[in-house]
Amino acid sequence: MSARAYEITLFRNQLEGIAEEMGRLLARSAFSPNIRERLDFSCALFSAQGQLLAQAAHIPVHLGSLPDLVAVIHGYPQHRGDCWIANSPYCGGTHLPDLTLVKPIFKGTQLLGYAAARAHHSDVGGMTAGSMPNSQEIYQEGLILPPSLLLRRGRKTDLWDLLLANVRTPVEREGDLRAQLASCNLGERRFQSLDLKHSDSLLEAAEQQMEHLLLPLGSQQVWAEEELDWGQLRLPLRLCLTIEEGRAQIDLREACPAQPAPVNATRAITCAAAYFPFFCLAQSGQHKVVINAGSLRRLTVLTRPGTLLHAAPPYPVCAGNVETSQRVCDLVWRALAQILPQRVPAQSACTMNNLTLGNARATPPFTYYETCGGGHGASAEGPGVSGQQIAMTNTRNTPAEILETYFPIRLWAYRLRQGSGGAGQHPGGKGVTRELELLHEAQVSLLASRRSLAARGQAGGGSGQTGLDQIHDQKIDPPWSDWMPAGTRLVLHTPGGGGWGPAS
Repeated sequence: MSARAYEITLFRNQLEGIAEEMGRLLARSAFSPNIRERLDFSCALFSAQGQLLAQAAHIPVHLGSLPDLVAVIHGYPQHRGDCWIANSPYCGGTHLPDLTLVKPIFKGTQLLGYAAARAHHSDVGGMTAGSMPNSQEIYQEGLILPPSLLLRRGRKTDLWDLLLANVRTPVEREGDLRAQLASCNLGERRFQSLDLKHSDSLLEAAEQQMEHLLLPLGSQQVWAEEELDWGQLRLPLRLCLTIEEGRAQIDLREACPAQPAPVNATRAITCAAAYFPFFCLAQSGQHKVVINAGSLRRLTVLTRPGTLLHAAPPYPVCAGNVETSQRVCDLVWRALAQILPQRVPAQSACTMNNLTLGNARATPPFTYYETCGGGHGASAEGPGVSGQQIAMTNTRNTPAEILETYFPIRLWAYRLRQGSGGAGQHPGGKGVTRELELLHEAQVSLLASRRSLAARGQAGGGSGQTGLDQIHDQKIDPPWSDWMPAGTRLVLHTPGGGGWGPAS
């Protein structure tokens, strides 16, 4: 390794270390179990031009869409001590519960870059507790914040109080916001101490790495199709993937029209999901690719406004982030399987099984959100992993002790769902069974897919089982929401992954 390459690598490691340290502080400081225990947050650093320099190994759907938001904020005047907040999906956000803080970093009067921390808050208002409703318009989903100043030159603006006046659990929300702000402040201090002379070289090196990953694939064009099952709907998606001269074009313009349902994805979400399979390939080879604005230059995503994958107001989006993004991953993987059949696994559960519940009238009020893992698809290398979060999410489960301490909930069962993985030479991973009892009346919402379309096997492997949801042994069909009395038992059986290769 040359001296210059060594210095660039050291600089990259410093940046990534700062982003990881920001995340650790955020987890330690947050009030809500969703952020503190489930680690539903992401941190990243950007250059003075608003370009992604480094990110921590956090939530792919958060990180892939963050550059769009920072690009918007970078277009405004910046001052020392400012801190921006946003959650608008149409300005580089994901869905409304994901509040993002972006802090410009100065040294004297010189703008050095930006520190960003995005975290999922368990409530931001809207028509249901937890702000993940089966909505028909985005206005039903909660408070919408276009990029706005939360701090102006170090002083809180009126937006701070306005936000807290529109949520069901203001004390918890304020605690989480302060944790995000502390995270950005830490990133600011660490970033100010760096020598930034290698920033451009870092981006150029990452672009070359992505080029070297794609060049051996030659010139190819493949098509793939998928469907998203959403209640009684079957929403078709189509992809044309073109690989040429070390570049990839991901053409998603033939998606179905946007829907009056919360499954619409904004362009930022679609791009994040389309990038993800390439990033997985980039981390699995002998020479790993650094993920930053440089590597993104080799990937082009085409979308068409007005479709499911490029929605605009007033179409709702809360499940586009957590469900439709997963199916976009499936779609890209399916295209890549035609090019790299031995490296692409069978399909995974690829649903976040989103459960929200709460009651603002309780004493104290509470809101709770979690995603629930499923089975990974098997591959040529071995069986799929069981009971884990998949693809666009990278969170943990809520520990039973935390769940029962902080919320009026009893956890009766949490186990692997036997037989849910697809059969094959290498079987698919198992989903989980999770049974909860309400100890207080609450509004409960469940958003999930893969309830009728199973994860497919690969190379002759069998499909995994679809998900199944029940209340007191009676099947319910997500998207679903209702007020439920104390004593209600809700059981989630999450999907399994597909198998790989024919069973012997």
